Amino acid sequence: MKQNIYYEGQVLWAQLDPNMHLRHSAYADFCAQARSNMLTKAGLSLEEFAKYHIGPILFREELIYYREIGLDERISVKVEMTKLNLKNFRFSFRHEIYKENGIKAATVEIDGAWLDLQKRKLTIIPEAWHSIFDAIPKADDYTVYSE
Repeated sequence: MKQNIYYEGQVLWAQLDPNMHLRHSAYADFCAQARSNMLTKAGLSLEEFAKYHIGPILFREELIYYREIGLDERISVKVEMTKLNLKNFRFSFRHEIYKENGIKAATVEIDGAWLDLQKRKLTIIPEAWHSIFDAIPKADDYTVYSE
């Protein structure tokens, strides 16, 4: 089993496009679920987000397709952090989506930050969360900034 897999599942009929392969927005849905699973496992559950009135927000999402994914195929999604800015805790993650035969079907890269859900403005994370970021898997090309 590959490391850092945070979602595994079957492609459903409702996730197909008219060309009978996985629709583009379903890739984003799978990656969002994998990120949520990864954050929960690291200690940032939905309850923890609600406690501080903070949620993640994306600035960029880029998808590169390698292979088609069809109906009833089983997929797995790997998630790793590629960048973290320690000053403002902006982040980047890479998701790799694999077909059940182990072939990589797509890569999804995202950049994001944290949103104060009451003020509707970008914010930094609470001090209590800093250690949680140590538990988040890092990519081989992971870069940390402090400026």
